[in-house]
Amino acid sequence: MQIKRANKNNLPGINKLLKQVLDVHYKGRPDIFRPNAKKYTDGELLSIIGDDARPIFVALNEEGDVLGYAFCILIRHENNNILTDIKTLYIDDLCIDESRRGEHIGTALYEYVTDFAKKIGCYNLTLNVWSCNADAMRFYEKMGLAPQKVGMEKIL
Repeated sequence: MQIKRANKNNLPGINKLLKQVLDVHYKGRPDIFRPNAKKYTDGELLSIIGDDARPIFVALNEEGDVLGYAFCILIRHENNNILTDIKTLYIDDLCIDESRRGEHIGTALYEYVTDFAKKIGCYNLTLNVWSCNADAMRFYEKMGLAPQKVGMEKIL
C-alpha cells in the first residue's frame, strides 16, 4: 500500500468513496442528507487537489486503486481577537472503502496525516464526527482523539 497526495487520476476512486460516506450519513440522518447526491463536482475536486491549503491524501493498492482518502484543510486564526494563532490540520473527511475496512488502512492513513501535520508545524489535528456514525467515533477514539467541543441540536 502507498499513501500520497491525490491527483486527477484518483478521481474515480475518490468519487466511489464519497458516495459511501454520503450513504452512511444519509442512513443516519435522512432529515439532513440527500440521497444519491454528490458532495463535489469533478471540477471542484480538481480544484481542491491543486490547493496546497486543502491537501487530499489517498491510500492506494499496488494497482493504483483508491482504498481510502483523507480530505484535509489547513486552518490559522491570524489576528483573531480571541483565538491564538496556531496552525491546525482539520480532517474534513476520512473514508476507507467499506470492502477493505478492518485491514488497518484507516490507521495507516490517519498516522500519515498526523505525521504530515507534525512536519508542517501544526499545533493540533481536529475533525468532526456525526453522532450517528458510531464506527467512526470508535475509530477516532482508538486513534487517541478526544472531544474538543460538542455540537448540539433540537429538532423543531
